[in-house]
Amino acid sequence: MRRAAAVLALGVVTAFPASARAGGFDIRFGGFQPHVNSNLFDDDAELYTIQKRNWRGFTGGAEFSSRIARNVEIGFHLDGYGRERDTSYREFVREDGSEIRQTLKLTIVPVGVTVRLVPTSRNARIAPFIGAGADAFFWKYEEFGDFVDFFDPELRIEADSFQSDGVATGFHVAGGLRLFLSDDVGLTGEVRYTVAKGNMADDFPNNRIDVGGFGVTVGMHLRF
Repeated sequence: MRRAAAVLALGVVTAFPASARAGGFDIRFGGFQPHVNSNLFDDDAELYTIQKRNWRGFTGGAEFSSRIARNVEIGFHLDGYGRERDTSYREFVREDGSEIRQTLKLTIVPVGVTVRLVPTSRNARIAPFIGAGADAFFWKYEEFGDFVDFFDPELRIEADSFQSDGVATGFHVAGGLRLFLSDDVGLTGEVRYTVAKGNMADDFPNNRIDVGGFGVTVGMHLRF
């Protein structure tokens, strides 16, 4: 799937005439707060000592953009987010009173396209922009550690691991600013809101996962 996205991006860009292919390359990094509005995360917050805000973590990515019309760009991006949290049961402890601990891990890799409006000339030192686009969100959710077996009348505690992965489709809207230090190099700041949910399988059947969220990044823009 990722290889197919890269081939599609290359094909679209090379299809444009040379005069339209002026564009740039961005590297960005910052923070991402997942929405985590689904039954999976509701159950986690009820069962374990974790809250939705605890999923806030680092994000980063890269984007190649190409001008397709006056003040209009199309960009192809690959981003990533990962967060690992140590937790314990809220209502259950071992016989000696110690915590029953486990680790929850969420990984999200969005691959997508953005159409961006940049309403300034190429010579402008400050260039605000807005954009919107579609994404394929490659995600993986994992739990590992010690767990209570709720199907056992004695509620035995066992070491185990569970996981599920998949791809969810969604969209994003974004806005930001480029501050050019020279004709070809600039600093960037962007806020991005993403929406995407998917059905889970494997060890988490009948669950939904929410992989959208709100991100703020800064980075560097190279123009050519």
